[in-house]
Amino acid sequence: MNYPEPQLPQSPPPAERTAVIDLAAIRHNVRHLSHVVSPARVMAVVKADAYGHGAVQTAQAALEAGAAWLGVAHISEALELRAASITAPVLAWLHTRDTPFAEAIRANVDVGVSGWDLDAVVTAARELEMPARVHLKIDTGLGRNGCPEDLWEAFVGRALSYQEEGLLRVVGIFSHFAVADEPHRPETDEQLQKFRTAVAVAEDAGVDREVRHIANTPGALSRPDAHFDLVRIGLGMYGLSPFAGQTPAELGLQPAMTLKTTISACKEVPAGQGVSYGFTYRTSEPTTLALVPLGYADGVPRVATGGPVQVDGQVYPVVGRIAMDQMVVDLGRTGLAGTPQTLVGREAVLFGGAGYPGVDEWASAAGSINYEIITRISSRVARTYVDSAAEAEAGIDSPPIALEAAGDTGQPTETAQAVQAL
Repeated sequence: MNYPEPQLPQSPPPAERTAVIDLAAIRHNVRHLSHVVSPARVMAVVKADAYGHGAVQTAQAALEAGAAWLGVAHISEALELRAASITAPVLAWLHTRDTPFAEAIRANVDVGVSGWDLDAVVTAARELEMPARVHLKIDTGLGRNGCPEDLWEAFVGRALSYQEEGLLRVVGIFSHFAVADEPHRPETDEQLQKFRTAVAVAEDAGVDREVRHIANTPGALSRPDAHFDLVRIGLGMYGLSPFAGQTPAELGLQPAMTLKTTISACKEVPAGQGVSYGFTYRTSEPTTLALVPLGYADGVPRVATGGPVQVDGQVYPVVGRIAMDQMVVDLGRTGLAGTPQTLVGREAVLFGGAGYPGVDEWASAAGSINYEIITRISSRVARTYVDSAAEAEAGIDSPPIALEAAGDTGQPTETAQAVQAL
């Protein structure tokens, strides 16, 4: 049988499901947080494809807004930025025995080291005959990577010996908070004291560092005494709050991602109708069910039954189990299916900025955190980039994603100022 030659579309079809990324929100958040932590500078953390927002696009927006550094977990992520002609300082800090240290050195990527990786970096530098730029990491209590306190002095000594050989330059000293998102816990004070001691030991040994950094987004917002020279901003850059009980708006932040699709089916069912696998939900009365074509293959947690979906300005909870490709909402009324009032084709928004459900509502439904919800949105969901600031300037109407908080001045709200004082 002869099959016709496939015809390629002249232009890409519209995305059936999309994560809309507002680059204006990214820039706003970086400017706002830069003001909060000044005179310290901001490292924009774009690991994990910028928490699902797109590493290159997010990095470019962050740098436009004044970020001085970029941070990633893996060297492969740093090399992606370099391949996109991004020349700003980049730090990568999580390695394996297979990490391409030579490529990092060649691409002028800074490398975080805390143990065996120091020698591996030096081996690569010696072979290249090119010095590496390293940041020494001290474990102040988180218990992951980072040099243990009792080995710190010797570790610093080894690094300085390699520096004298011309194989590296110690650029920074850093650590990472464990519980800064719970501002009143004493462990943050303990970590800060250990960090200050580690910095003093390194400086007394002869380290002439450029930057010290320990604060993440919650540390940036709640601990001015932890800002030092550089603050690593992750969640806050994407417009989400790290604190339970405080909204992004209260912190002067604007959520950057809106996850949406359209209703793909709408049908009336009787009372007692089972919904999705396991029949964990049955309708209590005749109603209309609407099908939302997003599921756990798209990154929506399978366990997040009850998560909100907004359709035509009305928010409906997901009922029944979330499947691989789809989920169901109960519209709570009849007379919709097969009529002009059908919701088929209407926009369905899972989360976004002002006027939409928040990421935290989905995190609560999933028993997780907002970090995970945005980061796990899969590559099957198209990323669409908009610039609401440019659209507003050009007089183009678009759904408002920005939140009224710090405004154009970048001044912290009263709530944000109060948080800083904790």
